Amino acid sequence: MTGRLLVATPSLEGAEFRRTVVLLLDHTADGGAFGVVVNRPTTTDVETVLPAWQPFTTAPGRLFRGGPVGLDTALGLVAVPGDGPEPLGVRRLVGSLGVVDLDAPPEVVAPGVGGLRIFAGYAGWSAGQLEGEVEEGSWYVVDGEAGDAFTDAPEGLWASVLRRQPGRLAWVASYPEDPSLN
Repeated sequence: MTGRLLVATPSLEGAEFRRTVVLLLDHTADGGAFGVVVNRPTTTDVETVLPAWQPFTTAPGRLFRGGPVGLDTALGLVAVPGDGPEPLGVRRLVGSLGVVDLDAPPEVVAPGVGGLRIFAGYAGWSAGQLEGEVEEGSWYVVDGEAGDAFTDAPEGLWASVLRRQPGRLAWVASYPEDPSLN
């Protein structure tokens, strides 16, 4: 499932993952899964924690809460245009998505990338855990689009991703925040 999106179903009520969209960065049958929540910007500018990277971040230029694990760590996600070689300091994961070494000089990396987001923390699952959550109905697993991780409207990404899905799944995009008020 590497490179795919996990979209929280309405039944996933916990505050940590409610209406989240997770980009899976790695998934193996025996090693578990790892990804970042791409629709939870914080109010903290990247400049506060990584000032050299601020001028190169994609709007809104804020640190994103990547998940509940490792909140004291930062991960840089980039879009690498074209099929050429990876820019210095970037490791391509899948398609145009890659991770950036945040210890690399941003002035060297930035010209070779088309988008940059910085995440505090990540979401992780042990072997078989994510598959169990998908089976119990906590997540929809869908294909992402190149711009999902770098959208300028991250707060609306949950509905946007669902709206473009085929069939009845698109209807879930209009699921009310509080169905008891419906």
